[in-house]
Amino acid sequence: MPDPREVYLRDILRTYRNYKSLAERALAQMPDAHLHTELDESSNSVAVILKHVAGNLRSRFEDFLTTDGEKPDRNRDAEFESGDRPSREELLRAWDRGWSAALGSIEALRPEDLERTVTIRQESYVVIEALNRSITHTAYHVGQIVYLARHFSGETWSSLSIPKGKSAEARGDVKRQGLAR
Repeated sequence: MPDPREVYLRDILRTYRNYKSLAERALAQMPDAHLHTELDESSNSVAVILKHVAGNLRSRFEDFLTTDGEKPDRNRDAEFESGDRPSREELLRAWDRGWSAALGSIEALRPEDLERTVTIRQESYVVIEALNRSITHTAYHVGQIVYLARHFSGETWSSLSIPKGKSAEARGDVKRQGLAR
């Protein structure tokens, strides 16, 4: 029987990679002209969400097992400011840095590390709790990115999953290919 800790580590890594891919496939369809567009004054633009997720992942996962997950050099409030209007390339550089920190730290974890304790904002979490907390936060914001990218892409949007009204076709495709979902 496989070690459940190894299964968890493989699954959490796969889950992070899936959310990263989902966001990036949505971003690839989104016009640059709308990266900084807010739906209303209480909403965040895709650019702001990208900065926030990047900052969060970098802060949480650089020196994951040894330092507080809220790094002193992180300015969370600045992540939500929209005045500087970074380019897509600048946003993606920060995004990649955050994801590299997260994926690298998770890849380096060993099953016994799941029982260790880490701190986030001076609060203690068992590693598995910190990972679950982080993936939930990340998934929330990836959903926002996908929703906004779809909205701003309009008629050019290509679904990232099974399109509305196509479930039966998808089931048929899966059966013909001999795959199970």
